[in-house]
Amino acid sequence: MSHNRKISVVGLGYVGFPVAVAFGHQDHEVIAFDINETRITELKAGNDVTGEIQPSAIASANLVLTSDPVDLARADFHIVTVPTPITEAKRPDLSPLVSASTTVGRVLKKDDIVVYESTVYPGVTEDICVPVLEKESGLVCGQDFTVGYSPERINPGDMVHRFETITKVVSGQNAETLKIVSAVYSSVVTAGVHEAANIKTAEAAKVIENTQRDLNIALMNELAVIFKRMGIDTRDVLAAAGTKWNFLPFMPGLVGGHCIGVDPYYLTHKAEQLGYNPKVILAGRQINDDMARFVASEMVKSLVKSRRAGPFKVTVLGLTFKEDVPDFRNTKVVDVVRELEDYGFDVQVHDPLADPVLVEKEYSVSLVARDQLTPADAIVYAVSHKEYLNEGWELITSLLKEGEGFVSDVKGTLDRLTKPDGVELWRL
Repeated sequence: MSHNRKISVVGLGYVGFPVAVAFGHQDHEVIAFDINETRITELKAGNDVTGEIQPSAIASANLVLTSDPVDLARADFHIVTVPTPITEAKRPDLSPLVSASTTVGRVLKKDDIVVYESTVYPGVTEDICVPVLEKESGLVCGQDFTVGYSPERINPGDMVHRFETITKVVSGQNAETLKIVSAVYSSVVTAGVHEAANIKTAEAAKVIENTQRDLNIALMNELAVIFKRMGIDTRDVLAAAGTKWNFLPFMPGLVGGHCIGVDPYYLTHKAEQLGYNPKVILAGRQINDDMARFVASEMVKSLVKSRRAGPFKVTVLGLTFKEDVPDFRNTKVVDVVRELEDYGFDVQVHDPLADPVLVEKEYSVSLVARDQLTPADAIVYAVSHKEYLNEGWELITSLLKEGEGFVSDVKGTLDRLTKPDGVELWRL
């Protein structure tokens, strides 16, 4: 489906940059904006540090990469893709969204459309963002300009499910806006679009996608705690239960990142504002947030039982929130590190993808180069990067003192049948 809109994308992270590149591969020029000048410089050089877009794809896209808000005035269809994090009190932090709305509002023109992709609770687009747009532009929403919402569905590190190949939910504040928003996204999303009933419905659809996943993983994590007390391997149980055609294939694990571990708090915040105390969602969040403590405590118990002489040295393999991506935002591996350090263990962390400088700045954790790792009493196999998977047990034994010790396989990826003698294996 064709359209005649001039597009801008505000925020060039994991979500925004693939969107900008997809539209930039059409005949239309795309204004690709980010306030981070370093990010703009890197992208102009063809370097996407997220690893999502290859240099050749960047070069072939018709992009105006800029950190100058004035350039946004050249567009009439603005897509806002800034992050929506939570505060330390686990409340929505809408400041990036308000800031982006302020920037767009200052260049907004009559008949422009602003579409938000950031994950929010129902009502944010119309109740929070629109007033900012109106204040900064002096225009009236619904009369001079309109808004829409189209939730992002980017899955970092996934080379199969891409922006263009995932069904896109779209919405608009009126029928005409919805028609235009649908046409714009249909021009690049080959999987097609789903037109939601209204903006609040689209916002709600997004926030429950990850809430559902969070709750399913929470159930698996609680089962892992229960089965540990029973002396049963959780993954063996799930493999058996999974033979039933309608059993859902979720696994226990550390739930971090900027989506699954964050989005539910947006929904619970809104529910509490409306006078409802969400019990199930918050219970799931508590279970998942407690898993780092569980992983650490199981290692402590095993090392104490081993009667090895302390102090113990532990190597943690992987720090990012998921395999094969450099993104370490809200990673729960850091919580495991903190727990082990609180027990007095000497912890060294390695990750082949995370930026050591940024990790040090964010978490005060020093990543250790592979050749600088010293032999350890135990290993937390936290993130199954391909580099680790390719080496298997050879990597593990090479990092243990005399090739023996305790291994906590959080992801359950090590082959139990080929486990070397002298290694005690625990799987979440």
